[in-house]
Amino acid sequence: MKTGIILYGPPASGKDSVTEALGYPFQLFKRIKVGPGRTRGYRMHTEDQLRAMRSDVVYLNRRYDATYVIDRSGIEEALAEGTPVVHLGQLDGVRALSAAGLGTWMTVRLECRRDVTRARAQARGDHDLAARLAAWDATAADLATGPDLPWHLVVDTERHSPAEAASMVRAALQTDWSSTLA
Repeated sequence: MKTGIILYGPPASGKDSVTEALGYPFQLFKRIKVGPGRTRGYRMHTEDQLRAMRSDVVYLNRRYDATYVIDRSGIEEALAEGTPVVHLGQLDGVRALSAAGLGTWMTVRLECRRDVTRARAQARGDHDLAARLAAWDATAADLATGPDLPWHLVVDTERHSPAEAASMVRAALQTDWSSTLA
């Protein structure tokens, strides 16, 4: 069965940076997005397109006045092409993708403090800082109420650079990671 990686964490925890540091054969899974804001790293759709593909939806969430979707056909295509890296900030999304029967998923939790999210979001020019911090709060609340999810790897991105985190992910993939839960 094909393998993918789920990078879970709050905004500005390093999901983009770690994915970039992973390099080939790892590739960002471009979720479908409907709505305003950043377009880079997404497959943009309209509301009508989203309605037409409802049966293909594995997971859908709304944040930052937009809708984000993980679709079955997109995951299947990404798994056929390489090792997809899916970015998530909700435990329900991790659970839905892990249970969808689409490959085997290594779950990696990226952590950083709220003030670090603030500083990183400001440094990268996010114009919706209040929404990013609200999302950090929601992620923290999600973790506090959902400790049942096992993690194959937990990385503090304040202590580890993106390159170090990527090395940790690659090393974990070389082990029998499916039996090592953090």
